[in-house]
Amino acid sequence: MQLKDVFVSAPGKAILHGEHAVVHGKVALAVSLNLRTYLHLKGTTTGNVCINLPNIDTFFCWDLAELKKLIAYCCGKREEVKRLDGELITRLREFIDVTNGNLDTCNMAILAFLYIYLSVFGSGELPSLKVSVWSELPTGTGLGSSAAYSVCLAAALLCASGAIPTPLKDGDNTASWAFQGEMIIHGNPSGVDNAVGTWGGMLRFLAGKIIPLSRVPLLRILLTNTRVPRSTKVLVAGVKDKINKFPSIMTPVLDSVDAVACTCEKVLSEMTCEPITGEHYNILEELIDINQHHLNVMGVGHPSLDILCRVTLTRGLHSKLTGAGGGGCGITLLRPEDVHLATAGEICATLLSAFVSPHRQSQHHELLSVMKDCMILLGVFALSTAQVSHSGFSAPSGSSAFVPSGSQSERQHSPITPLTPSMSRSPGTPLWSLLS
Repeated sequence: MQLKDVFVSAPGKAILHGEHAVVHGKVALAVSLNLRTYLHLKGTTTGNVCINLPNIDTFFCWDLAELKKLIAYCCGKREEVKRLDGELITRLREFIDVTNGNLDTCNMAILAFLYIYLSVFGSGELPSLKVSVWSELPTGTGLGSSAAYSVCLAAALLCASGAIPTPLKDGDNTASWAFQGEMIIHGNPSGVDNAVGTWGGMLRFLAGKIIPLSRVPLLRILLTNTRVPRSTKVLVAGVKDKINKFPSIMTPVLDSVDAVACTCEKVLSEMTCEPITGEHYNILEELIDINQHHLNVMGVGHPSLDILCRVTLTRGLHSKLTGAGGGGCGITLLRPEDVHLATAGEICATLLSAFVSPHRQSQHHELLSVMKDCMILLGVFALSTAQVSHSGFSAPSGSSAFVPSGSQSERQHSPITPLTPSMSRSPGTPLWSLLS
């Protein structure tokens, strides 16, 4: 079974409001970023299945004969997504020689890949292939790196198997299979990250129901990576334990976070149909402060995030964590007058001197400044979506769009480009219309 080459990319995400509360049936607002994960699937005739993950210095290769022994534990059709197969997970843990409960990033990534690969192809002939994945998203920072990885895996493997067409007509199948990968990696994910990675744009997520928000204003943020590692699975479990221990205290907190998200959605909607005023930003900033306090009550704050909030507040700016918390990344809302080069540079310099490496996020990845080997990225929430192609990447002359190997330095500095001339879409444009 010879497969065609498939190229896939999926965006990362930032959560505006609703972290953790969304796991317990509350509203979350999430947006896609222009930091992306890229995957190249290449059919081979070697009789092996290989995966290359240069970001985490990981390369594995398995003989098809060994993988075929695991087919007996796969059930169902590739077009169907059932609940996570515990028996297959157990066998795969044994197969990769990880039977304890603690999996590192490498093992979780390998487990998710093998699970989706065997589930998708297990009902037929297992193909020989090589998958290479690289990413602009730092791991463990709340930017949806694992979801972008899972979306890429699901889209590429489903596409290669013929279960979904190219270009994709809808992302339901991809999002569902990506959620399987998320469950393997995080245990009890909300479904927000894989939805954003698949559909892109800005989404309202409630109890598994996804509503794309087609009319949203241009919001500029400063995205700051505290570089404090943490485990989403551990943090989610900790919040659940606190809710079980103090239900009468924590339930109102979750209700308040839900109200914050709904109020934010209302304000953002108003900003698209009437002149934007300072009062709109005043409300958005107050909501950020309220939500951050609630997240601290849930126990997912961190001293590094407290520093971010305190330092940016001295500049009149308001910040909160995004994602699971406990470190990771924080977002700072910028008013239009704050995005000038001089002002933004001063904010970034202040943060650098305080403790961290800020990241700048823009639709065009324009470099604002480089300090102490840290990229400072400033910009907008992008309206990006997952993309699939059989023909490859459109790279500017002289750049390398596919860098599966080479030195660490080469991998860090080789420019990565989108599959199509534009990764973003205007409000109202069908999400899959940009796929080639």
